[in-house]
Amino acid sequence: MLDTYPMRTDAMPCEMQILLDKYPRDSWEAHPGFKAKTQQWLSAHQLFRHLAERMRTDAEAYLDRSLPPGEYATRLSRFGNALVGNLHGHHTWEDRSYFPELSKADPRFDDGLQVLEKDHADLDLILDEFTRTANRAIKLIHLDEPQAQPEIGTLHMASQTIEAFLARHLSDEEELAVPIILHHRLRG
Repeated sequence: MLDTYPMRTDAMPCEMQILLDKYPRDSWEAHPGFKAKTQQWLSAHQLFRHLAERMRTDAEAYLDRSLPPGEYATRLSRFGNALVGNLHGHHTWEDRSYFPELSKADPRFDDGLQVLEKDHADLDLILDEFTRTANRAIKLIHLDEPQAQPEIGTLHMASQTIEAFLARHLSDEEELAVPIILHHRLRG
C-alpha cells in the first residue's frame, strides 16, 4: 500500500539554506539573475502541484458522486498520465543535467542535491503504484463500476501522499536551487 513508502518530512539541513538567507524567495523575481529558464522550471513545479491537487479533488468528486464515472476515468487517464509522465521526465532531467550543473557551480550543496535525488527515487515508487492502481480503476469503471470504488479510495489516498510529497520536495528543491542559480548567475 502507498503508506508503506518512505516520505521525507524533515526540512533541509540548515547548512543547505545559507544561500537562501541571502536570496529569500520573495526577492527572486526582482533579481537580475532570475531568467526565463528558471521561471520555466518553477512553472513546471506549479503544474505538478496543480495536477496532484486535481488527482485528489477528482477522486473526491467521484467518491461523492458529483463526477460521473466515465468523466472521472477520462480525467484520471489524461491528467494522471500528464502528472506521472512529466514528473518522471522532469526528475530524470534534473538528476542527469540540472543537479550536476548546480554541483559544479557550488559543491557545498551536494548533500542537499543527494537528498533531492533520493526524493526522486522515493517518489518514483509512489508514482508507479499510483499508475498501477489508476489503470485498475479505469478498467473497473468500464467493466464493473461498483468494484472501482475501493480502487478510487486508494487513489485518493495516493493523491494525498503525492501532494504532500511534492509540497515538501518541490519547496526544498526550489529553495536550494534558485539561490545557487542567482548567486552564480547560472542558466541565463
